[in-house]
Parts: sequence; structure tokens; C-alpha cells
Amino acid sequence: MNTSFFNGKTAVITGAGGTLCSTIARRLAREGASIALLGRTMASLESVAADILAAGGTALPLVCDVTDAAAVERAREIVSKKLGTPWFLLNGAGGNQAAAITTTTEFDPVELAHDRPAEVRGFFNLNLNTFEDVVRINTLGTVIPSQVFGREMAALGRGSILNFASMTSFRPITRVAAYATAKAGIVSFTSWLAAYLAPAGIRVNGIAPGFFVNERSRKILLNPDGSLSNRGENVMHHTPLKRFGKADELLGGVLWLLNDEQAAFVTGVTLPVDGGFLACPGV
Repeated sequence: MNTSFFNGKTAVITGAGGTLCSTIARRLAREGASIALLGRTMASLESVAADILAAGGTALPLVCDVTDAAAVERAREIVSKKLGTPWFLLNGAGGNQAAAITTTTEFDPVELAHDRPAEVRGFFNLNLNTFEDVVRINTLGTVIPSQVFGREMAALGRGSILNFASMTSFRPITRVAAYATAKAGIVSFTSWLAAYLAPAGIRVNGIAPGFFVNERSRKILLNPDGSLSNRGENVMHHTPLKRFGKADELLGGVLWLLNDEQAAFVTGVTLPVDGGFLACPGV
């Protein structure tokens, strides 16, 4: 018999097709939770759902744009009907876009030149539409699901929301202005929402993964031959454990923060899981 706290409860996970959230989804399913998998592409969600179903779990994949309140409401109706009101909401949807990332780490007069090389992209050359898109997916993509699914949870007076922050929530990492702006906001929103929803019996916390290797970060942190890129080397200079994180190393913090039996008096915090990155200035 599964005696886990999660057994028989429903979890909604946005961004569920990604490396970290798919690992969390599989683990929560093994703990007995029914998993609603929300994401932008059905193919990635179906792959995760297939793993969960093959292991005897329950999974419901749903394509959903988490920045579209109407779409999230439609997803909520389906989840409520098929799996019941969620006990857990994990806001893992987010990400960055290349056009919102500078190619320089500090101002260079060349970005103002009329004959600026096409490959040079400084702050003054960023596409503001893309900048806004990055901020939107990482902020409203957390706020909207919290409002839509949180309403049901509040009506029942229980539940836990977990938001995904980042190392750049605490230290504005070079080149990623839009992403840093958004993820810093997630920490603030997490604290605000925790205080607001406390009377409703809902705990709200955040998790801040350090540098984990996934399909997107692999191109940034590693060279094609698997060696560290310049950026990867810089990360290592600031990481006392001298390695990148593995997806399953996020599970302990996630399961603890969600568990009302183990973390009942914990709300409004954002937990770094970073190999010591925030503790090490590199000098």
C-alpha cells in the first residue's frame, strides 16, 4: 500500500514536458499522485504521460498556453472533471529566447554604430517585443495558473503552490536582462501570494534551480565535444560542488516544500538548489 502524503491527490504541473518538470511529474506519480501535465506541445507531454502510465500511474496531458487565462480555465475544467480539484500546483512553465539575450556582457560602443555587425546584440539592440514575451511567459505564466487553479484550492481551504525561480532571481546574471527581470519578480510574487493565501490554507513557496543541464542550457554551458564553454567555466568558478545539477537532485526540495506533513510551517520562501552557487562570489 502506498502511504505517501501525495497518494490520491492531484498535481497540476505546467511546463511539464521540460527536463526538470517531467522528472518531478514522474516522481510525484510514483508517490501516488494523479498528474495533469500542461505544456505547449503534445508530443513532449505524451512522452511523459506514457512513462507514468507504463509505471501504473495516472497522467493527463493537456496542451495549454499558460499566458492565456481562457485557455488555462479550459484546462482547469478538464482537470477538475477527470482528476478532481488539484492539491498541488507547480508553475514550471517559463524560459528564455535568443533575441532577448545580449551577445555582450557590458556596454560596447559598437552597439550604437550605424554599421554595427549583425551578430552584435547589446542592450540597446534588444527586440522589445521578444523582451516582453520572455517577461510575460515567466511572470503571467505563473500568475494566471495560480489564480485559476488557486481559486478552487482556496474554496476547499487546502493546497500548495510551488513557483520556479532561478539563480538570476538573486543575482542578475549577465546577458539575460528579460529573464532576470522576470525571475526576480517570481520571488517577490511568491512571498506576496504566500501571505495573501495563508488564510485560505494554501502554502506558496518557490524553488530556484541552479545550473542544470537540459536541451536549452547544454548549448550554452557545453561545447559540441562535451567540454565546458566559456560560460560553463564561469559557472564552475562560482559553484563549490564543481558540477552541474542532475534533474533528480531537485526532487528532495520539491517534495519537502509540497508536503503539508513535513513543511506545514513553511511558506513564502524560495529554496535554492544550486551546488553552492549563491554562496560563492568566485573570488
